[in-house]
Amino acid sequence: MSLQSKKIVLGVTGGIAAYKAANIIRLLVKKGAEVRVIMTPLAKEFVTPLTLATLSNNPILVDFFDPTNGAWNSHVKIGLWADAYLIAPATANTMGKMSHGIADNLLLTSYLSARCPVFVAPTMDLDMYAHPSTQENIETLRRRGNHIIEPGTGFLASGLEGKGRMAEPEEIVQVLEDFFTKSQDLAGKKIMITAGPTYEKIDPVRFIGNYSSGKMGFALAEECACRGAQVTLVAGPVDLKTSHPAIERIDVESAAEMYEASVKAFATADSAILCAAVADFTPETSADQKIKREKDDLVIRLKPTRDIAAELGKCKTDKQVLVGFALETHNELANAQSKLERKNLDFIVLNSLQEKGAGFRHDTNKICIVEKSGAKTDYELKLKPEVAADIIDKLAGYLK
Repeated sequence: MSLQSKKIVLGVTGGIAAYKAANIIRLLVKKGAEVRVIMTPLAKEFVTPLTLATLSNNPILVDFFDPTNGAWNSHVKIGLWADAYLIAPATANTMGKMSHGIADNLLLTSYLSARCPVFVAPTMDLDMYAHPSTQENIETLRRRGNHIIEPGTGFLASGLEGKGRMAEPEEIVQVLEDFFTKSQDLAGKKIMITAGPTYEKIDPVRFIGNYSSGKMGFALAEECACRGAQVTLVAGPVDLKTSHPAIERIDVESAAEMYEASVKAFATADSAILCAAVADFTPETSADQKIKREKDDLVIRLKPTRDIAAELGKCKTDKQVLVGFALETHNELANAQSKLERKNLDFIVLNSLQEKGAGFRHDTNKICIVEKSGAKTDYELKLKPEVAADIIDKLAGYLK
């Protein structure tokens, strides 16, 4: 069972759906998980600590200090103990505090200390849920890597009907099961990923580059590492950081440097994902000193860079999986299929600058995966960490 011996912290906040926490605990314990519960003071008005303590077989944590036994409840130790932190129900108030780093109770300080995956199950009335501030807070939490368990639609405690019902306990527990089932499906695999732009020097202060932020490639690296892979991330010049210890980062600047690092890393990799926006051309010469404006025109002669995808496609073995990206402005599918065949890729991730919210610098992306077999899968517009999960789901199938 995927939840057997998993350590789950359940945060219960002060909403009417708090009564469902009892059933969540029962289901988690039945599947072999160890559950510790943190309640906000207001949550005790909706469900008794005694009920949750009995079901979890652990004392309920509410305050930083327990005067009954003189114990100090360390939010740091709680955060380090857990394999997953589930906040269900998560009220608008608590999510607002989470998104703004406010830590005025044990549940919130534990959240800020947690190093494990965090799952959030919102619950509130439909107008509160639809309010722009709530939606912005939810998107902030999602963008920071929290897993949002979407609420359902139905009759609400207010008597109204609409979106805002917390997902049912069975659905919530299934989300956790699915996460841990696939969480190590890349264990033992070595994956090389390229990310970001390349800069081709004109002189010491100028370069030819592009608008790539590196967000998609870094999201892919984090997703692979979280699923058990050893990742080599060859990153162009970007203002991003990695957090997972299984990611080895190699920083490069030019297309030539990325080529050398990628070819070397691919030799021992099970797969490569070529997400970087690599320059196709570079100046024939680079000036040693800043070029002064002495006349009205300047001619820079360019030469082709070495094609990373083509080189890896040539040396790829039957046991290696090669994934490419295609960012297109026209004839998207035809150009992606042509690249797939020419570069000997196993599948290619297509996105278009014609799609609103897709492409460079966005936090979202809308992709289509095209496979060598001819299969084509379209996906909805999603945040890039979610897009990364879709891509790696496809890759994992190839690597089985």
